[in-house]
Parts: sequence; structure tokens; C-alpha cells
Amino acid sequence: MLEGAKSIGAGAATIASAGAAVGIGNVFSSLIHSVARNPSLAKQLFGYAILGFALTEAIDP
Repeated sequence: MLEGAKSIGAGAATIASAGAAVGIGNVFSSLIHSVARNPSLAKQLFGYAILGFALTEAIDP
């Protein structure tokens, strides 16, 4: 019974981590699209992307 509960908990944690990975992928996908549209803002947009990455990682359980 205890081993089954551990496996369920591990699976739930893995699903939550996958959600964070999707969020990080969206952040950097948006960065690539934005820099492609306006290369002169690349430095500023990269700073925003790093902030988005950090915030997405912070909410990962």
C-alpha cells in the first residue's frame, strides 16, 4: 500500500514538472518569435525571457 502511494506521488510530481517544462518552452518560443520580428530589441527581450524562465521555475513544486 505504501509503495503504491509513493508511486502515485512520484507520478504526480513528474506531471507537475512537465507543466513547468511546457511553460519554459513557451517563454523561449516567444523570445525567438519576438527577436525575429524586431532584432533591435533582442537584449531587452532576453532579459524579459530570463525573468519569465525564473518565475516559471519558481512555481514548479
